Amino acid sequence: MDLNITCIPGDGIGPEIVAEAKKVLEKVAAVYGHKMNFTDILMGGASIDVHGVPLTDEAVATAKAADAVLMGSIGGDTTTSPWYKLPPNLRPEAGLLGIRKALNLFANLRPAILYDELAAACPLKEEISRAGFDMLIMRELTGGLYFGERRTVEENGVRKAVDTLVYDENEIRRIAVKGFDIARKRRRKVTSVDKANVLDSSRLWRKVVEEVAADYPDVTLEHMLVDNCAMQLVKDPAQFDVILTENMFGDILSDEASMVTGSIGMLASASLNDTKFGLYEPSHGSAPDIAGKDIANPIATVLSAAMMLRYSFDLDREADAVEAAVKQVLKEGYRTGDIMSPGCKKTGCREMGDLLAARIV
Repeated sequence: MDLNITCIPGDGIGPEIVAEAKKVLEKVAAVYGHKMNFTDILMGGASIDVHGVPLTDEAVATAKAADAVLMGSIGGDTTTSPWYKLPPNLRPEAGLLGIRKALNLFANLRPAILYDELAAACPLKEEISRAGFDMLIMRELTGGLYFGERRTVEENGVRKAVDTLVYDENEIRRIAVKGFDIARKRRRKVTSVDKANVLDSSRLWRKVVEEVAADYPDVTLEHMLVDNCAMQLVKDPAQFDVILTENMFGDILSDEASMVTGSIGMLASASLNDTKFGLYEPSHGSAPDIAGKDIANPIATVLSAAMMLRYSFDLDREADAVEAAVKQVLKEGYRTGDIMSPGCKKTGCREMGDLLAARIV
């Protein structure tokens, strides 16, 4: 199978971690009989330095022509980089917003997994962390409160701000379908999170999700109010498989879930459109202070590549092999500095990539 992948190394540690993810993907191709076709494009600060803008039309066209996009990290030091003296629409992060819009990426997936070997880093009680957890938060990315009409006015000498939360049934249905499809690749359970006891938008959300669920009799659906979900994430995270929710709730809950894993350096993410196409990236930032020092943790990017194999190419066996390699390397005690603990063997970014590639079988 030919896999045509556009890569965005980006800024900071981005080029280093993408290089290691490519290394792992090349090993997957060699073992399982595929061909990886990588095309690099510039985005963010790297694009500003060359083209004067964070994202060019040519880069967007190249991304659209691929089967999937693998990205490193975007941005720099906001206090010292000349990029942040530019107008907001010309700063690095504007490129990320631009490509999400251009590629119609409406479904954001953020796994939160607690590996046995990293359980000590989990901030939860030991009796909770001991059970482990493996959840995926699916957040609607292009609608809701963040994209509704907004205004700030002054009425009778009093300032007033208004933000509008709008969803139509088509927006809800397409993210729900993605959620149920992905649940079929996991443990076949969807927890739909809303605020249906208060909000009309949530009542519509719940109704449409139930309509979609009727087409997936093999997937269990439960509803949960967002405030209860926030509590359950720290009380019993092992109960969750796929959490399906709207934009603002997903923004908050995914950050909460990421923190209970103990290390953001391990967290992958994906943003999908209504086809198999997706953009895959680590959840962490560009870490410009450690760029070029061969100490970055490439595992989140490697796990993002595994998500790409699973969701854009339907190569579940290959994705399993990458995830198994990560678990095996951790079991053997290898650690980059950010996840280092006593008694473990410290590695750099390139060595970690070598170790992971060597364990692809």
